[in-house]
Amino acid sequence: MSAVPFWDERYAQPGFLFGEAPNAFLTSQALRLKPGMSALAVADGEGRNGVWLAEQGLAVHAIEASPVAMEKSRALAERRGVNLRWEEVDLHIWHWPHETYDVIAAIFIQFVGPEGRARQFAGIRQALKPGGLLIMQGYTPRQLEYGTGGPPHAENMYTEAMLRENFGDWEILHLLEHEDVIEEGAGHSGMSALIDMVARKPV
Repeated sequence: MSAVPFWDERYAQPGFLFGEAPNAFLTSQALRLKPGMSALAVADGEGRNGVWLAEQGLAVHAIEASPVAMEKSRALAERRGVNLRWEEVDLHIWHWPHETYDVIAAIFIQFVGPEGRARQFAGIRQALKPGGLLIMQGYTPRQLEYGTGGPPHAENMYTEAMLRENFGDWEILHLLEHEDVIEEGAGHSGMSALIDMVARKPV
């Protein structure tokens, strides 16, 4: 069964579910980004991260399953004076392109279990250009104790060992499990069990 109606209903509420400000970990990596880079914003929702990437001068392809969220993303981009290439996709069946992007932003994309995650990670590995950057933030299983965002399934969460297993042949520039308070709208609010990674695909 498609999850789109669930997300459409959540995104149809007034305001922005995860706020209009970009993810703090993503913005902390600004010095790694250069105008003209091509970027994929995975499951970009209402556009807070894709719009910010476009504001840095990147050519952004924002993919998202919810048409309601994408309309909000378009409105946010218009207010901020930037343009993105939007595409409505079902990531469970999307054909990831081959070596297309300089940057992939994968921020809280943990809506799949182990089988879907394996396909998702394989797609990310395929779509990034040699020398390209993966910027990722997600939750660790301890997030279930906090309940301040994310799916209610431990199997969907990331661990350092898992990310090293999947991307350990890349140059891992940053990988850290930590607990911190995040305030990203009503969807992510409060103390959270987080994991951050930046990895460079080999040339």
